[in-house]
Amino acid sequence: MAKAAHYIPPRAHGVTPYLVVHEGRKALDWYQAVFGAEVESVMDGPDDLVMHAEIRIGDAQVYLSQEFPGMPGFVSPKSLGGTATSIHLYMPDVDATHARALEHGATEIQPPTDQFWGDRHSTISDPFGHRWSIATHKETLSHEELEDRARQAAEEFAAGAEAGGES
Repeated sequence: MAKAAHYIPPRAHGVTPYLVVHEGRKALDWYQAVFGAEVESVMDGPDDLVMHAEIRIGDAQVYLSQEFPGMPGFVSPKSLGGTATSIHLYMPDVDATHARALEHGATEIQPPTDQFWGDRHSTISDPFGHRWSIATHKETLSHEELEDRARQAAEEFAAGAEAGGES
């Protein structure tokens, strides 16, 4: 008889991203090569289809499934023509991770740049259509410092927009 369990499985978090991809095996290989993901489990379906996989990137668990045509909710960004979400990922070296992602076929959205909130940050789209914000935390700011920097960044952005350029 099964015993009672906590409502969140061991090693999982209350929020777990679930990625749907067009090519399951290639995605697992890519996340291992670029982000150092550890594949914890894979449930195979017919024709080598990845029905469900669990990977770990750092201390975060991510679920993954290959798309199932005709199954509600199991459609990849490639089939949808894009994604409206981004996964924020902290890595020890954003520059190296960003470069490795590009070497493995990612599309650059934003190169690594120091940001006002204390992170060095970049954005890529992986070959499967998922957008990743990759960051390395560089400095911890007080609430007041963060508010001051945010205000200054907003003013610079507004001034650049008024001038017709980018900031």
